Amino acid sequence: MEEYEIDCPFCGEIIGVLIDCSAGTQQYTEDCHVCCSPIVLTIEIEHDGTIVTVLAEQENG
Repeated sequence: MEEYEIDCPFCGEIIGVLIDCSAGTQQYTEDCHVCCSPIVLTIEIEHDGTIVTVLAEQENG
């Protein structure tokens, strides 16, 4: 697990999220630790476990 800092797309606060680099490319929803809004995280990881991109966006709907 690796901690990565993102900006919450709802409240703008910088929060830390834990990423399992062994899981490869993934997408999941995690609540902001500050405002409790659901953030959709899209994470791309290289074969060697290096984080390529982390996209944090608001849930559609």
